[in-house]
Amino acid sequence: MSTACLIPRGSPNALPWDCSAELSAEPSLFEPFHGTPSLRHVRRCLRKQLTWHHELERRARSAARSVAPDEDSDTPPQPAVAFPALVVVSPGRPETVLDAYRCEPVQAGVYHAVPGLVMRVVVLAELPRTRTTLLLRLLGSGRRLRKALTDLAALPDDTWEKSVATPLLVHFRHGIQEPTTDEEDDVSAEIRAWFKEYEQKLRAEERKEGRDEGRAQGRAEEAARAVLTALRVRGIAVPDAARERILGEKDPEILERWHERAIVAASIADVLPDLS
Repeated sequence: MSTACLIPRGSPNALPWDCSAELSAEPSLFEPFHGTPSLRHVRRCLRKQLTWHHELERRARSAARSVAPDEDSDTPPQPAVAFPALVVVSPGRPETVLDAYRCEPVQAGVYHAVPGLVMRVVVLAELPRTRTTLLLRLLGSGRRLRKALTDLAALPDDTWEKSVATPLLVHFRHGIQEPTTDEEDDVSAEIRAWFKEYEQKLRAEERKEGRDEGRAQGRAEEAARAVLTALRVRGIAVPDAARERILGEKDPEILERWHERAIVAASIADVLPDLS
């Protein structure tokens, strides 16, 4: 079973292996498999790759028409669209796939298919245990995944890998079959722990944003009332429209400027000269 992930051109989340420059320079379709894929599985991925390229071309034509809607020709020139790379991620070595598409190794665990077929095959079992392969190894299972989780946990909290690892796990492992061994069940428990930690982090960030927004709103209301108080002390009548505008303003710099004017104002026009 596989779960596709589309990584567009120049994505900041492109996976950091030695081929990252190539992959980040072109749109890529990642197809990670829970078991070693057969030729039938890969053919389905190739159909998906062709379908996606067709969709990219359709979007390019649509964008071209929107930019030049007054062109005389009913069919605008076809914009150049890069053919997306297919990246098949396999836990074991798919011999039939490698042989059928004459895949050649470009580095440990990474193979390229024949020229003209934009396909790469990543064999997780052959990847070295390094930081540059960490996100790929997180797509594995059993001991391989356990080691990857250990490596991820050992990284400092502010590393970019941690910021993308949990969403990546959520995306790729959603809908995968329930574990069939005690070892896989233990690893699944670790993944659930990562999910829980990620959700708690998101909730904490949302609460902090809410508190920050509440404090900012409170300061704005206080500054707005200071403007109204200064006008009242000066004996200046404040029309409803002016009151609503002052109370509705959230920019602290504008409110401070209005307050400075209100302290010496002779009329509301001195504070809000553009009020009609």
